[in-house]
Amino acid sequence: MPRFTSIDDLLGHDELGTSDWHLVDQNRIDAFATVTGDHQWIHTDPERAQKDGPFGTTIAHGALTLSLCMTFLTEVVQVDNTTFVVNGGFDRVRFHTPVRCGARLRGKVRLLEARRLPTGARLIVRTTAEIEGERRPACVADQILAFYESPPST
Repeated sequence: MPRFTSIDDLLGHDELGTSDWHLVDQNRIDAFATVTGDHQWIHTDPERAQKDGPFGTTIAHGALTLSLCMTFLTEVVQVDNTTFVVNGGFDRVRFHTPVRCGARLRGKVRLLEARRLPTGARLIVRTTAEIEGERRPACVADQILAFYESPPST
């Protein structure tokens, strides 16, 4: 896993890295349904999804796929001397391919824009959620982040 020694080190890279693979199984999908209250059968009823659904199995919620982009980001982008990071939201999110139950996802993270600030930096990163064995990604999301540096020791 890459580790950046400072915000300036991070800003010196375009390709920030690739996360580990993460299994999206029925337990994860059901847990997400419980947290969000979205119990639509295409996500939570494997028998009906196999019989009546277009994918032959249940699929992950789009919001679950998007939330995994945060997991990927925290695996890939670790910056020394940073006190905290604020998620400023997403500018652009596109879902390209449904994530079938049992699929594995990983995230590739790229730095799109960066602006140095007196207290740290404002970044826009693009996370591409890849599905193992699929040509098209599950999701591509551009996220705004603010990184805050540790104050210098005196």
